[in-house]
Amino acid sequence: MKPAWYEPNLCMCTPENPNTMGVCVTLTEPVNVEALRSAVERLRERFPYLYVRARVEGNNLIAVPNPLPVTVRNTWEPILLNSEAANFHMLAFKAEGNRLCAEVCHSITDGAGFLPYFKSLLYCYLSDVTGRDFDPEGFRLPGQPIPGAETGNPFADMDLDAAEAPFYQKPPIPDYYRFQASPETGGAGRFYYLRLPEAEVMRYCRDNDGSPNVLMCVLLARAIRRMDPESDKTVTCVVAVDHKAQAGNRQNYRMFVDTANVDMPVSHADYDILKACTKARGQLMLQAQPENTLYTMKTRKLGHEKMEQMPLQMCVDAVKKAIGQPRATISVSYADSRSFGPLDDYIREFYLLSEPSVTDVMCEIACVNHCFFLALSPKTASKAFFEAFLAELDALGVPFEVMRSEPFHLCGVRYDGLEGVKL
Repeated sequence: MKPAWYEPNLCMCTPENPNTMGVCVTLTEPVNVEALRSAVERLRERFPYLYVRARVEGNNLIAVPNPLPVTVRNTWEPILLNSEAANFHMLAFKAEGNRLCAEVCHSITDGAGFLPYFKSLLYCYLSDVTGRDFDPEGFRLPGQPIPGAETGNPFADMDLDAAEAPFYQKPPIPDYYRFQASPETGGAGRFYYLRLPEAEVMRYCRDNDGSPNVLMCVLLARAIRRMDPESDKTVTCVVAVDHKAQAGNRQNYRMFVDTANVDMPVSHADYDILKACTKARGQLMLQAQPENTLYTMKTRKLGHEKMEQMPLQMCVDAVKKAIGQPRATISVSYADSRSFGPLDDYIREFYLLSEPSVTDVMCEIACVNHCFFLALSPKTASKAFFEAFLAELDALGVPFEVMRSEPFHLCGVRYDGLEGVKL
């Protein structure tokens, strides 16, 4: 059966660019791995679309149900999704001390689509280990029906074929600022985890015509100028835009995130924070309009139809080349989470994680328990950029706390046992 144009495209996930995302939480008590494993398997009934493996079927690489148990390991060391180590799943869990992390193929879902699953997982897990009966309101739990809006076509009510090119399309800048690898830094990178008070961050956003993602774009760009004041390159930032939310459907699990481009040339380096945020926000708003969503989805649908006429290996090679192309200096993504309801008291830290494969810096923003949690991952082992970013926060007077740092430990991907296509 041929997949519809809006269904997951597993070609977007390759060994060279694994396109993995994660959700990481620090709880108040050590994680009970056996209880976590039980909760993961109980949720299979409610979220069957996440318990899948890749399979070649005719001219398509598709996601099919995987009856094997999901791997839940008591170590922070990564494994490869869709490999034997992961029982061929595109989903895996790990736990160490008070922390647990879910890692999933980003081709299947995005942060907005994965958070309801993770919330429900914590509900089941914490219900078991605490013995408490939490209020189930707002959670998707076993035994509940799966609404069509969650798994269907979120753009079914839109006439995509009639969509015209939007009024404003921002062309990318080809010669933008890139981090330079050196024998001292190499190509290794780290995750840096920070906590900032929500009230203070939102006050700065209100006072300076910004939003959390706009403010971080500006501060990260300023950090680059501080780190490398001699460069005249434009710092480019891509900001995640959730097109299914733009279409009015926030329930759907599928990955419909695209990006808007925010450019900060060296001529903007001396702007005060208000002017810099206003400029960045204006660029973002022009690209995050309903007509942009319509046209983007029309383009995606047409691309799917074109690829349907091509041999699978040709499609795979074309997609691999496209997704491996560097796109910007910085990527910023803010998946609004706000609260886990009755589970908040058990949560100390909460982060979204993503591979910085096509940008040099990835900044993922989440908000829980009246705190913003930032997972910052520059693609370099040097601490110079991170220290420059902290200096920018300090100069602005934004309180922050560095929680920890660690090497990249997200799962990669490998397609064990697939025949007929080289991935």
